[in-house]
Order: sequence, then C-alpha cells, then structure tokens
Amino acid sequence: MIASALTIAGTDPTGGAGIQADLKSFQEREVYGMSVVTSVVAQNTMGVKDVQHLSVDFIEKQLDAVFEDITPDAVKTGMIATSDMMELIADKLIKQQSPYVIDPVMVAKSGHALMEEKSRQTVRDKLIPLAAIATPNIPEAEMLVEFPIRNLSDAKRAAKLIVEELGAGAAVVKGGHLSGEAIDVLYDKQEYHLFQSPRVDTKHTHGTGCTFSAVIASELAKGRTIYEAVSTGKEFITAAIHHTLGIGKGNGPTNHWGYRIHGLPGLKEGVESNE
Repeated sequence: MIASALTIAGTDPTGGAGIQADLKSFQEREVYGMSVVTSVVAQNTMGVKDVQHLSVDFIEKQLDAVFEDITPDAVKTGMIATSDMMELIADKLIKQQSPYVIDPVMVAKSGHALMEEKSRQTVRDKLIPLAAIATPNIPEAEMLVEFPIRNLSDAKRAAKLIVEELGAGAAVVKGGHLSGEAIDVLYDKQEYHLFQSPRVDTKHTHGTGCTFSAVIASELAKGRTIYEAVSTGKEFITAAIHHTLGIGKGNGPTNHWGYRIHGLPGLKEGVESNE
C-alpha cells in the first residue's frame, strides 16, 4: 500500500518553499502527499509581501477532513505562526500518533519573521516533545536553545539539548549557516551522526529547510529509521542545491528533481560517540 504524508504549513505562490515545496518533495519520494494550510503567504524569491493567517477553527476543519479519511503515515509541520495554532495541532498529533517531523520555521530567508515572539515558547513546550525529529537551521536552533551557535561543537551541543532537555526524539541541526563545508549534526539519543557536503556557491537556496524536512517525513512514512531518513534527506537537498534551476530574481528555489535526474555530488558521513 502506498505510504502517505501530511504537511501542515504556510504557502509559497512561487513554489519554492512551504506546502508547495513539501508536496513536490513527497511526490519525488513516491509518497502520497496531503496538506493543511495554516497561513497564506504572499511571497516570492525576493521576500515576503504579506501574510494572512487562517483561523484556528478552519485549520481544525482541514485536519479533521484529512484524519477522518486518510491516515497519514507521517506528519511534518512548517510555518505555524501562533500559539493557538500550535496547541490545536499538538492536540491532534497526540491523538494521531504518526511519526512527526518539526521544521521550526521562524524566519524567512529574507529575514521576515514568520512566527509570533510569544509562540517560540509554545514550540518548545507543545510541539518539540511530540517530534520524532526536529530539523532547525542555525538561527532556529539558536532561538530554541537560547545560546549562539558558532561552530560544530556548538551545533552538537544544541542538537543534544533539543533532544535531552526539550524532549524531541532526535534533532538534526543544519550547518548551512556556518562557514566551511555544510555539516549537519544529527543526535539520536545514542550518538552523533555528521553529514558533510561540499558548499555550493549559489544564492538559490529558497525552501531548503522545507524540502529537507519533507524528504525526512517521506522516508519515515515508508518505515525508514531516523538515520536512514536524514541520510536520504541530506542527499536529496544536496543535489537540489547543486543542480540549481537558476530562476527567480532573488534567492531562487532548489531543484526538486535534481537528485532523481542528475544524481548526487560528493557526500561524507561520520559517527561520533555521545560525549
């Protein structure tokens, strides 16, 4: 039977991020994709123009429409702007108990805030503890752990804290904002896994976090382990960035079919003990 995945997130009319990127990623990984919209975002590769949040009541109706008909094998969340939205989604996830991937989208690439300030604590209290894995980038991880991340050692500390203190099942802190090669740090309660890829000189990285977490959700929906899901996600997003489409006047989208058509650039993986 075909695996299915549900994304709960905001929109991107130019298709590079948000629900549109998630559905493209699900399709590429041969998983049936479904979506619940939290916010309608007027954005493009140059930035966010405006945001309209849907009512909590209507978000609940969307969620119920999915859950009463097609049970998702995995769920991922992206942009969830308000505490009320988060509390509703947390309640639904507790009842559903599908593997849950949280991409804690807080700030757009353009620097536009996508989450209310007071909602950050709700992320920590309500959503992170339910997650099979959290996938923050460096700025998002800094907001979660409340200390600066300047190097690989800081990223490892942050990943461990997100798991052991905030309660996630696992955490991968993405290293794209650090200097040098892009090293993602996965901590799974037992050990650290380091995923290293060559850095690509491109501005076309719009939607990388959405795509990476959507691929992880796809693989979990198919029954893969956390390590296998993150490994595939890293391969997928590395190829998507490397084989850039080169479109858009700003930070353009990644290439969602790059992995399938063009293959994988060099990728290194390593394991470190829990220290």
